Amino acid sequence: MKVLMINGSPNKNGCTNAALSIIADELKKQGIDSEIIWLGNGPVRGCIGCCGCKKAGKCVFSDDPVNAIGEKVKAADGYVFGAPVHYASPCGAMVSAMDRLFYAFGSHMKLKPAASVVSARRAGTTASYDVLNKYIGINNMLQVPSTYWNMVHGAKAEEVLKDEEGVTVMRAIASNMAWLLKLLASAKGTSLEKPVDIPKVKTNFIR
Repeated sequence: MKVLMINGSPNKNGCTNAALSIIADELKKQGIDSEIIWLGNGPVRGCIGCCGCKKAGKCVFSDDPVNAIGEKVKAADGYVFGAPVHYASPCGAMVSAMDRLFYAFGSHMKLKPAASVVSARRAGTTASYDVLNKYIGINNMLQVPSTYWNMVHGAKAEEVLKDEEGVTVMRAIASNMAWLLKLLASAKGTSLEKPVDIPKVKTNFIR
């Protein structure tokens, strides 16, 4: 079993990576493999709503890391989406990447456990946490709980490690993720493997 973690920060070894590394360490202790992928600090295109991914099975834009991350998404058993707070929202590159990942590769993530993690010097964490959680909620995924909102505080990676409550929250995410993955593995081949599928009906507010 493997958990794919996306570091959406433009700073590869900053606070977001520190939070994800804490999760990775605890997952390892509980027998779960993980990989942290850095989104990078280059430009990431926003989704243009062309729906080309529905035909191609990947995003039509191939000049940034989104499709490469999407291929790893297919093989993962669980996910952690991490981003720093920029102006009380997840950094723009992460939002652009998430939009396109979920449009093009969302079917590979359904019914799998996921958590979102945000980091900030001081504020904007709860608003950013809410943004990332909405991707999980709309895609029939299992949101991994913790002991508090999934956030850490600090201006530098070493300061995150001093955020004692934040560290325990990250460790609890990992512990609950490991537990859920093991539960899901034990249900394979049984009647409990998947829920009854309820077809989605789409309506518009203006007719």
